[in-house]
Amino acid sequence: MAQTITMTPIGVIHTPFPDRVSTPRQPHAAAGAEGRIELFPGRGLEHAVSDLEGWEFIWVIFWFHLNEGWRPKVLPPRSAGKRRGVLATRSPHRPNPIGLSLVRLVSVEGLVVRVQDVDIVDGSPVLDIKPYLPYAEARPGARTGWIESLAPTAEEGAPPPDPEPGFEVGWGEAAAAQAAYLRDEHGVDLVGPVERTLRLGPQPHPYRRIRAEADGTLRLSVKDWRVRFCVQGRLVTVLAIGTGYRERDLALSEDPAVAPHRAYVARFGRDGERSGC
Repeated sequence: MAQTITMTPIGVIHTPFPDRVSTPRQPHAAAGAEGRIELFPGRGLEHAVSDLEGWEFIWVIFWFHLNEGWRPKVLPPRSAGKRRGVLATRSPHRPNPIGLSLVRLVSVEGLVVRVQDVDIVDGSPVLDIKPYLPYAEARPGARTGWIESLAPTAEEGAPPPDPEPGFEVGWGEAAAAQAAYLRDEHGVDLVGPVERTLRLGPQPHPYRRIRAEADGTLRLSVKDWRVRFCVQGRLVTVLAIGTGYRERDLALSEDPAVAPHRAYVARFGRDGERSGC
């Protein structure tokens, strides 16, 4: 018989990642990213974190607060196009949207716990914190399920790689001018979100809103903006910025959010001017 369980968050975590697209999928891809867990007052939690500062890593158990529903099967980036049972993955689309992340502890200051290498969306409710015990929890030789079946052979070649940190992001002259115009004239900052996402890896994948284009470039969607880029080795070059609005909406919509797009198109065109990679 199903049992109903009620949980009350002990705090909230603040991170540089405002949405799911820009958030690294694992802590190893979030090296250096800083976060701040703010524990709620009035519950004695300042005493609950006593002695925590001596640990180097902690587990943060949190709630995927942006999720709506769940999926029995999901499409992980490394699954070579095959859907997998969600309980055999680390996907956030779970029956109970509980997240588990191993982060580096920086300091404990009263009700504030500062961490690094954080891969959690800003504003996520924190359910619990536990210290990491290497001797009890590290199992380097453990089997890795269906991921092992994707190990490349000489005949098969390598499976689609998981995006990895360490890509360098540069801006072409045209794209830099377009980004500066949006920032200075309309208060739209695309540089931060674009670079955070592309540094993690430029591989096309629907969850990350990256797709390949017919001309060999790639396109990243950031809200209603479309950013063209190309890849050479570990260098990602942003080529141009375009709008995601249709011409009809640009012409007729009275939504204030369309105004920057309308002004941008009048100056640069729908897809922006760009040079080659």
